[in-house]
Amino acid sequence: MTPAHGPDAADASAVSTAVEFRGGSAMIPASRDVVHGFVGRLGEGNVELADSFLDAARLVATELVTNALRHAPGPCRLELTLVEGGVEIAVSDTGDGFPTFLPRDPLRVGRHGLEIVTRLCDEVITKPHATGKTVYARLPLR
Repeated sequence: MTPAHGPDAADASAVSTAVEFRGGSAMIPASRDVVHGFVGRLGEGNVELADSFLDAARLVATELVTNALRHAPGPCRLELTLVEGGVEIAVSDTGDGFPTFLPRDPLRVGRHGLEIVTRLCDEVITKPHATGKTVYARLPLR
């Protein structure tokens, strides 16, 4: 598995899309719409996807954008990039705190978002930058 990349390492020929959100709860359903459109483009490009890929991608994006809304003030950016064997879902925000990965606990109410993301994705990493951080999650196509 190759490591997740940041925007600085993106291939110019890659299929990608990025959206800047100003904040507020409307960015959560909007992120699902962005994913839906992106996955539609992949299908038009004859990229082979698992039947569950759209739902999984929408869930991962929703969880990451929701975390940005809850834990970081201000805007966030959602970027989707087709990479070898998967789609990298990257969410950048202005928060300086890193996500807390909690152990599996079926009795815990809530706070399962990152647990879900890590189970669906091959890789989840967080990288700091000058104005916050970016969480990268690589979701396999198949």
